[in-house]
Amino acid sequence: MRAYVVNRNAHPSELALVSGAPVPTPKADEIIVDVYSAALNFFDILQSQGKYQIKPPFPFALGAEFAGRVAIDSPIPEGCNLRPGDRVFGMGQGSLADKVVAKWRLTNVLPDNLTFDQGAGLYITWPTSYEALVGRAELKPGETVLVNAAAGGVGIAAVQIAKAIGATVIAAAGSSSKLDVCKQLGSADYTVDYSKPGWQKQVLQFTGGKGVDVVFDPVGRIAGRSGLLVSSNYWVTSLLLDSLKCIAFKGRALVIGFASGNIEKLSLNLVLLKNVSIMGLHWGLYEQKEASRIPEVWDALLGLFSSGRVKPVIYSKIYPLEKAMEGLLALERRETWGKVIVRLRDENQGLVMAKL
Repeated sequence: MRAYVVNRNAHPSELALVSGAPVPTPKADEIIVDVYSAALNFFDILQSQGKYQIKPPFPFALGAEFAGRVAIDSPIPEGCNLRPGDRVFGMGQGSLADKVVAKWRLTNVLPDNLTFDQGAGLYITWPTSYEALVGRAELKPGETVLVNAAAGGVGIAAVQIAKAIGATVIAAAGSSSKLDVCKQLGSADYTVDYSKPGWQKQVLQFTGGKGVDVVFDPVGRIAGRSGLLVSSNYWVTSLLLDSLKCIAFKGRALVIGFASGNIEKLSLNLVLLKNVSIMGLHWGLYEQKEASRIPEVWDALLGLFSSGRVKPVIYSKIYPLEKAMEGLLALERRETWGKVIVRLRDENQGLVMAKL
């Protein structure tokens, strides 16, 4: 089968698609899925270089999120309610391949109103955003939330979930084109360009001087590590840019990740002065620490998807498998928005081949 096989730590630009990769062998709690679409994540770039916390032994296939059909020859573990041919989405190491093995408990039925392209990017971003806003921050109707990097995969999901809850959403991003995505595809109430000095003043104006009740931050912009975007490749640290300066009294700040590449060092004076709560969210740990919460989150999300109240947002360019590394490079350069998707098969089950 085709796959991106990593034999040594290497940047994605050094990886090539191989055509003779072995079909993975499922364990007792796993199924085999024919991959129709796969989603790209920033951590794929780190994992191929050995810089991510999850380090599979060499050789391994790259990729984590997928949508497809349970393979005809897949074993069906005891207790599994899936059947060969079922449309599914989920997470499994090696999703940038024709077939992937995945734990059946980490695989869900894809709603009928979603395509494989839309389903491929659901499994990591959407429950992360939902549990952060609902489970951790307990966002309520009528409250205001600031979403940093709001045009990204996690961010645009957070914008829609917050809107569905009944909150007022201020979407922050670093370019006018990404702010347009937040408005048009996420229905954000307000937008602010955080590459411009003094952007917090706009946030305070939007909230009548009160500040936001919740800050949702997946990049590392809560405190003094905010950056001034001076090109598509470089960020200049500026202590003037600080999300805590526009948070309300007793506000909640959600730490989702550090896509900026900087792990923040938080000055606690503002935390004390404003009675701020700092909350972390590591969704991947729930399987070990609070597995009972996972189906609750998915029940809520699948209800939102089926009702049409939220909708996956995917980047305008769909990559064939042969060009998947180009997609990762575009993601690394921060050129993309929403979820970046790789399409291996179309809805009629044919393999999608790159045009020469």
